Amino acid sequence: MPLSTHAAPFARLALANITRAYPNFPAHLITSADERVEPRTLHPVFYGAYDWHSSAHMHWLLVRLLRRYGDTPALPGTGAAVDVLDRHLTPENLAVEAAYLRDHPSFERPYGWAWLLALTAECRAYGGAAGARWAEALAPAAATVDRLLAGWLPKATYPVRHGNHPNSAFALGLALDSGALTATTERAVRERLLAWFADDHDAPAHWEPSGQDFLSPALTEADAMRRVLPREEFAPWLDRFLPALRTGAACPPLDVPVVSDHADPQIGHLIGLTLSRAAALRSLADALPGGPVRDRLGAAADAHLAAGLPAVERGDFTTDHWLATFATLALEPGTGT
Repeated sequence: MPLSTHAAPFARLALANITRAYPNFPAHLITSADERVEPRTLHPVFYGAYDWHSSAHMHWLLVRLLRRYGDTPALPGTGAAVDVLDRHLTPENLAVEAAYLRDHPSFERPYGWAWLLALTAECRAYGGAAGARWAEALAPAAATVDRLLAGWLPKATYPVRHGNHPNSAFALGLALDSGALTATTERAVRERLLAWFADDHDAPAHWEPSGQDFLSPALTEADAMRRVLPREEFAPWLDRFLPALRTGAACPPLDVPVVSDHADPQIGHLIGLTLSRAAALRSLADALPGGPVRDRLGAAADAHLAAGLPAVERGDFTTDHWLATFATLALEPGTGT
């Protein structure tokens, strides 16, 4: 199913969410009684969509859809979306966001950082006067993230492997896809991924999923290694890491998870898991030569997408504020431009 089929409703979701300040879940440490903590005071750009990282990736989604389908039958009438982006992505607003990142160097590390880089890259790819304007405004914040990432990587002795926002493999893979890193930081990211994961084998895939995962620890790691290993080395690495793929044995990350309560904010993460798995499975399949493993991954990607896609537009804010981004990744894997 093409992304174009969903462009208009996904754009409506993104636009509604990035301009919706409440409910809001700020990840902000209050240090004094007179500190102002209203969402738009702390974050004049990323104040909506419940939390900072969701706002960042819903901005990415809106720009992606405008770039791919704007002013076509799939996405008519884009003026309102461009107007909102023009109001949000200004040098003044993004200077506040950049300063906040500098003053809170572990804030949104590394997930939100990666989405800001992805947004920057998408604005560059959008082109024209608007894209150039937004990308230029984002540049200081993206440079801040680049410096923070470069400073953090040497201290990140161990990766975070669980299936939530701090997952190291997902964020660094996203950062690499953006193409928005400096050459030095990109090299450091690649080196860190190899140091963490190159020797991994026999992943404990039978532990998946945990009860509130929206990422697969095994598949996100494999997808990160797909980005940094030479193509001829990736298939042997994957065989060591997930040998069940080759033998045909049970491999739980290929099985669609049961979601018992779509409206529960934590259990509902499993809907996102179906979509993030679909994207990773498709990317992994595309990186392999033809054969049973590739076919198995492709079939699992299709099953996960079919399970997750109907839940994206439910009219429930607990899912509406974020799922369309992961549906877009599943329908059109990769954030590269």
